[in-house]
Amino acid sequence: MDFSLTPEQTALVESVTKLAQREFGERAFTRTEFAWDSLKVLAEHDLTGLTLPVELGGQGASLLDAVLVMMAITKVCPHSADALQASNFGAIRQVANFGSDYVKAEVLPRFLAGDALVTAGMSEPEAGSALTDLRTTARIEGDHVVLNGQKCWNSHGPDATHSVVWCRFGPSSRDIGAVLVPFDSPGFSRGKREYHMSGESHCQLYFDECKVPKEYVLADSGALKKMLSVFGVERMGNASRALALAEKAYDMAVEHASTRTQFGKNLCEFQGLQWKFADMKVELDAAKMLLLRAVAGADAGTPDSNEAAIAKLHANRTAFAVANEAMQVFGASGYSQEFPLEYIVRRTRGWMIAGGSVEILKNTIAQSIFGRRFDQRAGAVAR
Repeated sequence: MDFSLTPEQTALVESVTKLAQREFGERAFTRTEFAWDSLKVLAEHDLTGLTLPVELGGQGASLLDAVLVMMAITKVCPHSADALQASNFGAIRQVANFGSDYVKAEVLPRFLAGDALVTAGMSEPEAGSALTDLRTTARIEGDHVVLNGQKCWNSHGPDATHSVVWCRFGPSSRDIGAVLVPFDSPGFSRGKREYHMSGESHCQLYFDECKVPKEYVLADSGALKKMLSVFGVERMGNASRALALAEKAYDMAVEHASTRTQFGKNLCEFQGLQWKFADMKVELDAAKMLLLRAVAGADAGTPDSNEAAIAKLHANRTAFAVANEAMQVFGASGYSQEFPLEYIVRRTRGWMIAGGSVEILKNTIAQSIFGRRFDQRAGAVAR
């Protein structure tokens, strides 16, 4: 398989890199809030909804094109890349794929224009990776759907305007559905802003007889099967950002080792460091090949779930390992908050949990290997 970029893709990467350096470079690695201004810039330059159909307001680009754009922007400003993720790879895909005609006509354009922000409301205090254990409920009453429950660990929860809330319309796992909830809905409230190790913020989302028009229901049953079909796209955004930040850390370390002098010679002349860089390069190249394999055949659709799991798993582990080694190369200056390396280490660590933890990914891969489903519940029998 040929992984070389076409002239058009090379030009795309170059133009997006220049845009990012011009528009986002000055505030790169200094932000603490969601980059609304970056989201508007992305929208103005047709970089939102890249893989969505043109008839929905998207650009009709391939998933590979979107990944290339993601990596280019991440290397310049990871917080602006968060805005790209939200407007291309995240819950917006669930809205675009499963939203009603009303939602696609009236709400989706606001996300694509950078005027609104949607987050995924999946995790709960007692249901993280075990989505079938979620307790948030929904019931249809006339022209509305009424929700009760709470969500946690949502990306950009304090700043979002909407959430795709996964909920139960009945007692069975087959009754799990999803509703797009505007945050100005009656009965909705947010908890206090809290922070992850990376500096990203999150908050609890509460639904107390929260009433939403019935047109906002994305699925009233079978959501696990329907919604997870596009989850591979979000994982590719995660893997792309992780890999791009690792490459950023690696490039910084190469430059440092080439110019920093100790004991009368450059750091790169010490064999111990040469081997570190050789190992980092091999793992980075392997991660990139696995990522490209996963997205190359997907076009504007969804990647193979097993290939997506393999790519995200290796990209996540490689990113953290490479960022950590790069920080070691820099020594004390790499550990200082005056330089971006320590942030890259913290940020890449989070992606080993978000969007499918490395342990869950291993389960997915194992199921593909053995051609059978392994239920992780106590007392369950594999089938």
